[in-house]
Amino acid sequence: MAGKITAMPAPEPTILATSGGYRYGRRTELEFGKLLHFAVELSGVDGRRPSVCHVNTAGGDQRADNARVSEAGGLVGWDVSHLNLFPMPPTDDLRSFVLSHDVVWVGGGSVANLLAVWRVHGLGEVLREAWQAGVVLSGVSAGSICWHVGGTTDSFGPELRVVTDGLALLPYGNGVHYDSEKTRRPAVHAAVASGELPLTYCTDDGAGLLYRGTELVQVVSEVSHGGGYVVQRDESSGTAQEEKLDIRRL
Repeated sequence: MAGKITAMPAPEPTILATSGGYRYGRRTELEFGKLLHFAVELSGVDGRRPSVCHVNTAGGDQRADNARVSEAGGLVGWDVSHLNLFPMPPTDDLRSFVLSHDVVWVGGGSVANLLAVWRVHGLGEVLREAWQAGVVLSGVSAGSICWHVGGTTDSFGPELRVVTDGLALLPYGNGVHYDSEKTRRPAVHAAVASGELPLTYCTDDGAGLLYRGTELVQVVSEVSHGGGYVVQRDESSGTAQEEKLDIRRL
């Protein structure tokens, strides 16, 4: 079982924040994409099955989702466990549970609900300790925004709003699904221009942001198109300025 092994620490605190990681399977509904494989690679695990902690709080801990992720893990020979907080956590010792894994992968959904539930259970403090200990933190959509100060979200309804109560392991804003949802870019620009969000890193679908410590060191993508961007406020004009970042195709 994943909880009975010693996790392989990354060489320094590592976060891979993405707008991807899953793909449709050939014989299964879900397979892990190159971004999730990259997250495991970043952990440095070698000589045994990687252990991945799947956290689906943003999706309401749906057991059907867990089953699909477990099946995808079986296809690649990984040990996948699920940190369900509904109806209750799987253990009284969340710290040991989380720190026993090589990678924490957080799924998408409602980032506002995710952050609220994590606060109730003190999971944010546990994840910070895991990050500092070398467990690779990663995820998609809500599982990307959560590591940052905040970002734009449809957690409250179809019209995007801004959350600013993220874990703030990374002192930036975060924008996801930048190319596939037409309201994402203007919402990020408005939030940065107003000062509601700080300097903000964004990803098109399929792209990921690799941070070592709190420094963005690389933008990667599991697809042949799309990219990553940085949006920051120009103080002289009070407007948001966007720059496309160099990207490496996995």
